[in-house]
Amino acid sequence: MKKLTFFAATLLAAWMFQACGGSNTAKHDNAVDSAQEVNKEMAPVDKESSDFAVEAANGGMMEVQAGKLAQEKAQSQRVKDFAAMMVRDHSKAGDELKGLAQSKNIALPDSVSGDAKDHIDKMNKMSAKEFDKHYVDMMVDDHEKDVDKFEKASGNLTDPDLKAWATNTLPTLRAHLDSIKAIQAAWKK
Repeated sequence: MKKLTFFAATLLAAWMFQACGGSNTAKHDNAVDSAQEVNKEMAPVDKESSDFAVEAANGGMMEVQAGKLAQEKAQSQRVKDFAAMMVRDHSKAGDELKGLAQSKNIALPDSVSGDAKDHIDKMNKMSAKEFDKHYVDMMVDDHEKDVDKFEKASGNLTDPDLKAWATNTLPTLRAHLDSIKAIQAAWKK
């Protein structure tokens, strides 16, 4: 019971810290930092596993937000269709991760990091043509990094449930990478 009370108090303190923060960027940076700090204090699982969960949650939320923006701003129907897939698949994976994290008392951020938010804000100001190229290039880069992180997590995480989630999510990330690379290659012809 003491551990649960401490966990609730820590979450409340993290929320209050975020609510009293100055800029939106500070709030968003604090969401990720606060989740990592709560996990460090509570140690619900090993640090590598909880850090992976926080990074995956942040990345997934960024993919969803960028995907929603792409559905509105993109000129290319292929880009819009890819963006719809990002929103659908990353929302599903995020919901699965939230359920898993909740069952293990892992704190996840409630909003994207400040860097991701700033990037999405800049993308929102781009012209449609500029947006399409930037979004496609960004998705290739992000998914290459994601596949690498998830491959490592599926092999190295000590928490069996997070390891299984990473392993089960990996084929979807690989399919996303193949799809966005095909879009990118078609434009270079």
